[in-house]
Amino acid sequence: MTAKITALCGAALLALSLAPLAHAQPASPATAPLSPADEARLRPIAPELREAALKAMGFSRMMGTINEEMVLASRKRGGGPPAPERLSDVPVAEQMIPGPDGGPQVKLYVVNARAGTSRPGILHTHGGGFILGTAATDIRRLQELARELDCVIVSVEYRLAPETDYKGSIEDNYAGLRWMYGNAAQLGLDRTRIAVSGESAGGGHAALLAITARDRGEIPILFQALVYPMLDDRTGGAVQVPPHIATVGWSASENQYGWRAFLRQQPGTAAVPARAVPARTANLAGLPPAFIEVGGVDLFVGEDIDYARRLNDAGVATELLVIPGAFHGFDQLAPDSPQARQFTRARVEALRRAFNGPRR
Repeated sequence: MTAKITALCGAALLALSLAPLAHAQPASPATAPLSPADEARLRPIAPELREAALKAMGFSRMMGTINEEMVLASRKRGGGPPAPERLSDVPVAEQMIPGPDGGPQVKLYVVNARAGTSRPGILHTHGGGFILGTAATDIRRLQELARELDCVIVSVEYRLAPETDYKGSIEDNYAGLRWMYGNAAQLGLDRTRIAVSGESAGGGHAALLAITARDRGEIPILFQALVYPMLDDRTGGAVQVPPHIATVGWSASENQYGWRAFLRQQPGTAAVPARAVPARTANLAGLPPAFIEVGGVDLFVGEDIDYARRLNDAGVATELLVIPGAFHGFDQLAPDSPQARQFTRARVEALRRAFNGPRR
């Protein structure tokens, strides 16, 4: 399956979300001379990904510093990049469901439902640093995945920070999972084969959803597929990263802003509630088997490796893939690179094995 540029992360997502579309193109790598500083930023990046990295760097320059005014302005433009054309042969429906207690209704995108069947399913949560993005942007890519795995996918349009803190978005996603489980027959869903998955902040939300489902004991989760997940509020703040990490893509300062908005308090302190941060969850035992993948120079590489280790230590079967020289969101900006093909195929096959394997 060929990855599509449909769910851009880091600087690319920010640029397309916040900037007028007429101006959302950085200078061409062929015409923009490289400064010594830019050459140093590119040095850790795999050669096949450097052209895409230059594009990400151009977006980052165009955007400047993220702040609340910029983020809120993005809502007026739809909150994310333009959604690509959908496949005609994989059905998509929008569904409004009751929100969590006291909360507004939650919009779901239901991909590839087919009553009368019994197929696996994925509850998907989109990326965007907890502050940006929209589920609609990912629909084409989710259609492709649903067709390849012959599964049904439900993607949640959860509320974003800073308007809503972690409690609201966690409950929105759980409401989507509960609706999916309760409507298995009309979806053509086998309720014993539900995975959770997401990218970046969506990967963090998927990890939080797996933890929430385990703790509440109402809905069994078969598997979690976490794509460069955003798991630890301390990264880039209380915990600094090596200088060759995150030279391109989602940065330490962006990460700290996203967590601050999500938590509504300073990230990295002892006062941060453990239920809001997967990496702060003390007990990981009993969580569903996991697949975690990340680039070797992604800001999240350290926290993702550590989370995989802790899952494994807790007796949770965990597969970890680290792509050398790959930055955050590289698979979306360079979908035809060998690294992106490996990255995407590994995730698809991990889900396929989980769906076809023995039940927990």
